[in-house]
Amino acid sequence: MQDTKLAEVVKAYCGAYVAEDRALAEALLADDFTFTSPNDHGIDKATYFERCWPNGDSRHQQQVESIIVDGDRACVTYTCETAEGKSFRNAEFITFRGERIATVNVYFGPAYEDGAPL
Repeated sequence: MQDTKLAEVVKAYCGAYVAEDRALAEALLADDFTFTSPNDHGIDKATYFERCWPNGDSRHQQQVESIIVDGDRACVTYTCETAEGKSFRNAEFITFRGERIATVNVYFGPAYEDGAPL
């Protein structure tokens, strides 16, 4: 049952990003949340919202491909398409504290335009 609940949290987090629902995202993230990507290393929650929160031009559509939950950890893979027709695939490794997201580590996948790698 806990695996199902945490998978629902991951889906809600992905959905909040696409819908630009910052209030929902903030509610899903732990107060001491940290975020790491190839561009950011262990930034705090406030910095995450300054640097990484969508500005209305980043994602047009998102398709969650898989969510795997193991205890208090999850991995989600997804593809995104921008309004400009570019697409990319990422993976995020997430840890939880209770039912809130404590850390996200993003790994960027390849980007495409019109089916061709960029």
